[in-house]
Amino acid sequence: MAREIVTREILVLGGGGQVGTELQRQSWGEGVAIHAPTRDALDITDEAAIARAVAERPYAAVINTAAYTAVDKAESDVAAAWRLNALAPAYLAAETAKAGIPLVHVSTDYVFDGSGTGAYAPDAPVHPVSVYGASKAAGEMAVRTGNPRHAVVRTAWVVSPHRANFVKTMLRLAGERDKLTVVADQRGCPTSAGDLAAALVAVALRLAEDGNAPAGTYHCVNAGATTWYDFAVAIMAGAAARGARSVPVEPIPSTAFKTPVTRPANSELSTETLNRAFGLTPRPWSEALDDILDQLIGSPLKQA
Repeated sequence: MAREIVTREILVLGGGGQVGTELQRQSWGEGVAIHAPTRDALDITDEAAIARAVAERPYAAVINTAAYTAVDKAESDVAAAWRLNALAPAYLAAETAKAGIPLVHVSTDYVFDGSGTGAYAPDAPVHPVSVYGASKAAGEMAVRTGNPRHAVVRTAWVVSPHRANFVKTMLRLAGERDKLTVVADQRGCPTSAGDLAAALVAVALRLAEDGNAPAGTYHCVNAGATTWYDFAVAIMAGAAARGARSVPVEPIPSTAFKTPVTRPANSELSTETLNRAFGLTPRPWSEALDDILDQLIGSPLKQA
């Protein structure tokens, strides 16, 4: 068999997470090689290590999905959150800019305070109210100012068959409890890590191939907004349809679920700019959820 000729190499950081895992499962097309070093192999908070990694190969693009995402823990682990969410992107932006490599950086809805109505546009003013959100907002600024060939891609409510996430937690708790209680006053857009990864592939390749590709900030979430409560209800319905254990879900207010950080009441993000710039239109979150449940449980049972 003839050996495939590699024409483009992509560096993926955070390859062990939900999105990084899905990036490695994507169909990138012929001639594309993905390099996803582990955290042990590459510490992206080490400026010298980043410089060596970026200089190691003629990368066509770098995608950074690595982040400190323990939202509550970040309140007491401030330095670690800022190192990974703000300083690391600054190092990446500086080194990729030196090498003329486009940088795609994944960010979060937590850069907003959640008090707005409707879907946030990418150019809406940021107002983080947590250490996590503030550190991610700083990382965005570092990327924008550090590398002119960039795309900051914000997302929210990421779920998948991998790692810990809301879908897997609801299925696990349904196996342990007779009832679930889920907050009903926080609204957002569930996002499939696989769908987000597919969008990141398209954005990264466009930036790699077209020097005039539009740099900027974009939102990528699955279509449609819902609450955590209604999302949980949909998960239980999907589990029941596949013959898995399903339990009732009771709505509760956020005030009944005490955490160190107040979650945004509104995390809905508009994807219109992503569509205009890259022609990407994410599918409804309900369709994405079905695919995830198919992978975790199996296909729905056929009706008799």
